[in-house]
Amino acid sequence: MIEIRKATKAQSAEIAKLIMMAMTDDCCLHFCGDGYGLDDFRKMMAKLVEREDSQYSYRNTLVAMDGDNVVGISVSYDGGRLHELRRAFIEAAKEYIDKDHSDMDDETQSGELYLDSLAVLLEYRRMGIARKLLLATKERANRMNLPCIGLLVDKNNPAGEALYASVGFRYVNDSHWGGHPMKHLIL
Repeated sequence: MIEIRKATKAQSAEIAKLIMMAMTDDCCLHFCGDGYGLDDFRKMMAKLVEREDSQYSYRNTLVAMDGDNVVGISVSYDGGRLHELRRAFIEAAKEYIDKDHSDMDDETQSGELYLDSLAVLLEYRRMGIARKLLLATKERANRMNLPCIGLLVDKNNPAGEALYASVGFRYVNDSHWGGHPMKHLIL
């Protein structure tokens, strides 16, 4: 039985791996400085998940659990807090992957709960776990009094876009993030 619950700090390494799965290897490498790779990015992400002041914090994460195993994640935060929460990423990127991202474009905005990352382990896909995570994220938006959930989906991810559409997300506009053309959707 899959259970959705708030993440804990102890799950940081598992959460970081799933965030990277959601981002894709190409995107993670896009953020790295010369001579740095996925292992460096993974170490950085695990540290960011452990923090309480990061957009990737365990405090912003819901986990799908199969017993004691994290099998899926939903990372979301108040879009109005993006700049405050992103400071941790900018600092960590300089330290771990030697890249300055202080001029990064905004991927979210005030008034939405931004769904930053949604991922389910490959062997647990097509079991309704992503849908459960999305519905739990919608409940989180309601508790935070945010009127909608916003997200970016890669234009080359029609399966992801179909999943979001199946729970009611709709297209708002085109965007660009992490070196990829994206679509901004809201629910």
